[in-house]
Amino acid sequence: MKNNRLAMLLLGMLLIASLVSACAAPVAAPAAAPATGGDAAATEAAPAEADAARPYIPVISKGFQHQFWQAVKLGSERAAADYNVDITFEGPATEAEVDKQIEMLEAALAKNPAAICFAALDTQAANPLLEEAHSRGIPIVGFDSGVDSDIPVATAATDNIAAAALAADKMAELIGGSGKVAVLVHDQTSRTGIDRRDGFVNRIAEAYPDIEIVNVDYGGGDHLRSTDLAKAVIQANPDLKGYFGANEGSAIGVLNAVAELGKEGEIVVIGYDAGAQQKEAVRSGVMAGAITQNPIGIGYKCVEAAVKAINGEEVDPVIDTGFFWYDASNMDSEEIAPLLYD
Repeated sequence: MKNNRLAMLLLGMLLIASLVSACAAPVAAPAAAPATGGDAAATEAAPAEADAARPYIPVISKGFQHQFWQAVKLGSERAAADYNVDITFEGPATEAEVDKQIEMLEAALAKNPAAICFAALDTQAANPLLEEAHSRGIPIVGFDSGVDSDIPVATAATDNIAAAALAADKMAELIGGSGKVAVLVHDQTSRTGIDRRDGFVNRIAEAYPDIEIVNVDYGGGDHLRSTDLAKAVIQANPDLKGYFGANEGSAIGVLNAVAELGKEGEIVVIGYDAGAQQKEAVRSGVMAGAITQNPIGIGYKCVEAAVKAINGEEVDPVIDTGFFWYDASNMDSEEIAPLLYD
């Protein structure tokens, strides 16, 4: 009897174990789900893999604070769409933040991009990182402002020396070939700052001996700082006849100073770039005229050159994106109007 009971107990235990095992079976199915879910995960990752298949090109500008850079950004985005590449566009808050721009370049290199477009705030500060990029086979394309290095495969930029020399010719013409003028530049470290300063100053020295340049100042492209600098120069030189602002921020600083001191119509103001305030000043006659670049073309050409370099195609080392003089007489023309951003 006891043996029968023991047998029945064992049989019951076997039945229970069997039932538990059967109930546990459905739980095992989800455990296998990662294999099925693995396909779902791969589907989610597919866009990232597709992105990885497209070249990634960080575009590091000199800043964001001026409309000029927004126009450059637009051009680079158009090229990215045309050439099926991924880009990012960034720059420091002001054109005085060389260290911040170097940090951006370092971060871009850490992402192992296919190429880098770079507008240097300092012609030499980035050279160690550019050398690292070169050693890793990452092409560098300069735009707007080059560097003192042969590492970049190309630089898409305005001929700033020639453009500033044209501004000097216009200044001489408008002030009658003699008198005092001043120059306000965004910086003395970037290629654009150096070339625009030298292009203007050297042209005056070579061709116009009766014109005296009383001051060359550097406002960092900042409107307020540039305004203060220009006001000090105008107040120290009441007989000043002309003022050249070598970028958008510098030119706006000069315009502000002229307005605040009530000197409209007394000082010939020549600017560089465009923007709503400069355009309005040219229309109203407060600014005699300005040099315009082709910022959309600069952005487009730098990305285009980067794509060519990635594909092993030949790239022109210097890509001249052009410049023009504009004033109230031609700023609405078919040739000039598309180059004047707000």
